[in-house]
Amino acid sequence: MTRRAFALTATLCAALSLGACSSARLGGPAMGSASAAPAAPAPIEAVPSGPVESAPLAPIEGQPLPPIGGAPAPLGSELTPPPGTDVAGLPPAAAPAPIAPAAPASRTAMIGNWTVREASGKSCRIQLSSSPALDLYRASASGCSNQDLSRVNAWDYRDGEVYLYQTGGAVAARLRGSSSSLAGVLAKSGAPLSLAR
Repeated sequence: MTRRAFALTATLCAALSLGACSSARLGGPAMGSASAAPAAPAPIEAVPSGPVESAPLAPIEGQPLPPIGGAPAPLGSELTPPPGTDVAGLPPAAAPAPIAPAAPASRTAMIGNWTVREASGKSCRIQLSSSPALDLYRASASGCSNQDLSRVNAWDYRDGEVYLYQTGGAVAARLRGSSSSLAGVLAKSGAPLSLAR
């Protein structure tokens, strides 16, 4: 046997061995089995041609309805279904967020001239200054018939309340409110008192 014939025989044997291994591995008949012809593959169905139609999917349970007309809805908004839509299966609408209370007044918002209305119906003026007076701020009263109010010479703003002090450091009145109106009582008598701009 020539070298060339030997190489050809070896190559043919190797090819037949590989073919037998691959057909056995893929579930086909092994070499030397009764049926040597491979089975025909299953026929492939043709995809029909023509126009493609689409329909919207049903909404996911617990989610807001999709936008109407294809326009995207702004984030966080909930859409109202069109009239005649059965909304029995929809989740209840979320409660509106509570409105935050107005920001409390500050000490600087209280500075200025105030008209005082006493319980007797009389009125006078009190000026609250930004000038410091030891741990407090300067104040002055003019035209007040009440002796405690007439001696007011200092004030302070703590915990949302305005404190009016008289000479000697005693509290003359405590008031609460906004930068435009305050209401409270005189410290000694408990009589009502109001201040307005």
